[in-house]
Amino acid sequence: MNMNQLETLLTISKTMSFRKAGEILNLTQPAVSAQIKSLEDEFGTILIDRNQPVTLTDSGKLFLEHAEKILRITSDLKQRLSDLSQTPQGHIHIGTTTSIAMQILPRVLSYFQDQFPLIKTTIHSMTSSQIMTSVESGHIDIGITYLFEKNPALETSVLYYDNFELIVSKHHPLSRFTHLSIEKLKNISFIMLSTETWGRRFVDQIFKNYEVAPHIVMELSSSEEVKRMVELNLGVAIISKMSVADELRHGSLKMVKVNELDITHPVGVVYKSGRYLNSAMQQFLLDLKGMPETQFIGSE
Repeated sequence: MNMNQLETLLTISKTMSFRKAGEILNLTQPAVSAQIKSLEDEFGTILIDRNQPVTLTDSGKLFLEHAEKILRITSDLKQRLSDLSQTPQGHIHIGTTTSIAMQILPRVLSYFQDQFPLIKTTIHSMTSSQIMTSVESGHIDIGITYLFEKNPALETSVLYYDNFELIVSKHHPLSRFTHLSIEKLKNISFIMLSTETWGRRFVDQIFKNYEVAPHIVMELSSSEEVKRMVELNLGVAIISKMSVADELRHGSLKMVKVNELDITHPVGVVYKSGRYLNSAMQQFLLDLKGMPETQFIGSE
């Protein structure tokens, strides 16, 4: 057994195709088949059902689980050896929400990559709850997200504070108001974030606390989608104030203060407790935690 065979099995599990796996790994299809056949012969079991679409057998699923651990350990060893040179380098997988990725990361990463060109970053867009799960499982290295709950398996550090605000189109009847009570929103059409997002859970809880049942006309997975629908005057929304900074500045959206929403929410960095931090992660966390709050919430 060698690492190449494990990489091949992992790639097949993702693509469900010997041909596509070969294209990704720059191998011929016969070479891919030979690597899998060699693994099956060595362990005396069938790992892949070759019928279309290609799927893993029960043995294959169990084998893949251990193969992923072996590959992570190997990658960790390579990184530890590389770190002996004391030059920050490596690959960081960062998980964050769409709005944070668009509003915060360009400022952070442009500085970071100028200073440390040997460090590569990959950004994965996901919900806050998915970020927590992915950091804990090791599928991403660092999360930047809303810190709504404690998890003893994770280390967290607050970077700045955000609010959720009511936003409306400049053409909406509510745009003439500067303040409203939450009771005034009973018969208003709402565009909501999807139920798996922390922003939606916060909004649902606020409405529940004040016994208001919002009229929901649309649910979308990201703040960017929500903003576009509100600009088209298809409804109002409650989303992160920071995510609408540009639209508020340009006048395409208007913010109406709702006193019941006046709660600050910490946004911070998350990583797994006790895991080895390679030089790239150490440097990224050091720089991120050392940045003043104005670096995140200041105007472009």
